[in-house]
Amino acid sequence: MYWIVVGDVHESAEGFARIPGVAGAAGIIISGDLTNKGGPAEADRVLAQALAANPNVLAQVGNMDEPRVTAHLATRGLNLHREARLLAPGTAVLGVGYSTITPFHTPSEAAEDDIAAWLAEAHAKARALAGPDGHVLAVIHNAPFGTGLGRISSGMDVGSAAVLEYLRREQPDVCVCGHIHEARGEARLDRCHVLNPGLFAEGGYARVELTPAGLTASLEHF
Repeated sequence: MYWIVVGDVHESAEGFARIPGVAGAAGIIISGDLTNKGGPAEADRVLAQALAANPNVLAQVGNMDEPRVTAHLATRGLNLHREARLLAPGTAVLGVGYSTITPFHTPSEAAEDDIAAWLAEAHAKARALAGPDGHVLAVIHNAPFGTGLGRISSGMDVGSAAVLEYLRREQPDVCVCGHIHEARGEARLDRCHVLNPGLFAEGGYARVELTPAGLTASLEHF
């Protein structure tokens, strides 16, 4: 059983149909930035192409989506922001969207304290679903600070300290993040495997698989 996790779609959704094995996946998970400062109508156009590729989709807002997209996704039964879902017996996914504060005044930004609280809230829901010895996939729009996955082209690290603290403390099996397109890559925080697939329009995605040993993940390209 495996899932396709993508981020930073920015309304360039044609790639969903090009992902190898997408129809056979247990689902598609979108980590944020479906649109370019868009609302429900723009999000729906992205979701239509994702749902055409696979009928099981979860999604959450990134900083470039209007906050009202969260309620719209919830109405459609697809929202992951501040929520958790059972993926399989003993395995859950949690989501936290938005980003930390940027200089660009994008639609959905939040303070580190808010992101920390949302992570704690979503993790508690995921752990309740998965059980104390279960597996957790964390899908977080903002990359963690200090891993290289939030480093912009100037070299500055704009990753989130709250995300880093959460991953170190709770140790989900896998975390798929995004937000910084040029920081595609992966890192390890003790047992937690962290991946940033990069910009979806450039073919980046992550494949997360449930094996007898737990969740594993890999960076992929179509």
